[in-house]
Amino acid sequence: MTDAAHAPVQILVIEDEDDIRNLVVMNLKRAGFDVMSAGNGSDGLSLLRAHRPPVLLLDLMLPDMSGEEICAILRKDPATKGTYVIMVTARTEEQDRIAGFEVGADDYVPKPFSVKELVLRVKAAARRTSAVDEPIVEAPDDISVGTLTIDNRAHRVWIDGEEVELTSTEYKLLIYLATSEGKMCSRGELLEEVWELPPTLNTRTVDTHVKRLRQKLASAAVLVQTVRGAGYRFSGEGL
Repeated sequence: MTDAAHAPVQILVIEDEDDIRNLVVMNLKRAGFDVMSAGNGSDGLSLLRAHRPPVLLLDLMLPDMSGEEICAILRKDPATKGTYVIMVTARTEEQDRIAGFEVGADDYVPKPFSVKELVLRVKAAARRTSAVDEPIVEAPDDISVGTLTIDNRAHRVWIDGEEVELTSTEYKLLIYLATSEGKMCSRGELLEEVWELPPTLNTRTVDTHVKRLRQKLASAAVLVQTVRGAGYRFSGEGL
């Protein structure tokens, strides 16, 4: 993740299990990243505030505080709210994934994980953070369907006239679906276009994000339709 013109992307790993932390740090360094690490939440927060790395690998269960607490803290701080957070945890229940996304996590990796897959996810996250000033997706400046209104220039969303706060990943997912109205978008396509991950990756990230997005869309949730066994479709037909 480095060349003659660019410094390595900085990654922070907060993980209390020494063996896992050392393995992840070693492989990320081999991939060309500048890696810092901490074994607990308080040390991790200190590093986060001091260095403001664009990507954080965050274990959900830490000895002094939970990953959700750390994520909530960094999202409230203007200096760190843009950090791309990948939650890593042994807890794989859907409610655990949703809990992470509710406090602003961008991705979720269950343990045990493939180190190769984890590095792929970090590379995708690093690409997205380095392209923060680029348009999220080619789209009209304004989109209005049913109770949903999107101002794509300002990256703002309203439902029934009330603004809804979305994470950058949720916004990118919504915009991609909305600009593909009527088209079935497979999970693989969404992984490629929204997360910049291989379409064959076996992950529940897409489904969990769609569920969380629907919760935030409230009355406009009906616009995001499930195509059973295939993917999702955005449609205002019949409204």
